[in-house]
Amino acid sequence: MSMQFRKIAEQAAADGLITSEEILQLRREGWSDGVIRMDEAEALFVINDQLCGHTPDWTDAFVEAIVEYLMAGGSPRGYVSQGQADWLIARIDHDGRLDSMTELEMLAKLFERATMVPDSLKAYAVHQIELAVLTGSGPTRDGGRLDPGSISEAECRLLRRFIFSQAGDRPAAVSQSEAELLFRIKDATLGAANAPEWPLLFVQGVGNYLQGWTPARTMTADRAQQLEEFMNDATPSVGRFFGRMVSSGNGNAIDRVLSFGRKGVAQRDMIGEAAKEEAVTADENAWLQSQFDADGKMDELEHSLLVFLADEPVGRGY
Repeated sequence: MSMQFRKIAEQAAADGLITSEEILQLRREGWSDGVIRMDEAEALFVINDQLCGHTPDWTDAFVEAIVEYLMAGGSPRGYVSQGQADWLIARIDHDGRLDSMTELEMLAKLFERATMVPDSLKAYAVHQIELAVLTGSGPTRDGGRLDPGSISEAECRLLRRFIFSQAGDRPAAVSQSEAELLFRIKDATLGAANAPEWPLLFVQGVGNYLQGWTPARTMTADRAQQLEEFMNDATPSVGRFFGRMVSSGNGNAIDRVLSFGRKGVAQRDMIGEAAKEEAVTADENAWLQSQFDADGKMDELEHSLLVFLADEPVGRGY
């Protein structure tokens, strides 16, 4: 760390303020050669902890520096080590909580860029995004806001970045723990003034886990468009969708929706059919039942998920 870097860092930490010019100086002094050192990364965290507010310029500089430090320190590059993960968690969580959206943005960017991160960091990141969605408040990097008690457009964007990131539990796909996160958030925000994007993200995320989409079986543009059209039409009133199936004589689809996720009702037939279609396994069906049984009732988003899974033209065209 150069003397000038140290001077700027100490002054910013003492004042709780940092100007755009000082940020530019830090960039020049600290990583003009493209290398972030341990003492510089520590100093940036001290500044971040002490700032009264985080400007977009500061967020960009902090995120760029810390992510580059972690990426470059991996062996090979992009493989974050357990030691790096432990350092990062301890540095963020030194007071028992994630202090700023800047740190959340840094985690999201790291997951998007890293090839692999340890399970402990994945679990920590999922917990932080859940806390941010359920209890966080204030502005995000891109101008959106976190609003406790509901899920906003900004929060939907953050969730999507985490669960579909390259370094997530299942790269470019949703894991069971991430699907369970979506269910917890759904249950906590039912009836709230949620973002229009939320129903689509919930159904797409849980459906991704249940139907096993992977990088080798990526959702096509046509498939994504089908899903978006389905959610735009079905979410406001799932009953309209059932009505169309009745009028078209598609009784088998109705039976599948009513039996799916409900104990003791044509379960064996549904599991056999789903397994044959390579859509949902017996274990996944049991998992889904446990999620539905958690609160003892079926809500509109759960209905939408079941209709989506049971609707053969949409559910199999990925």
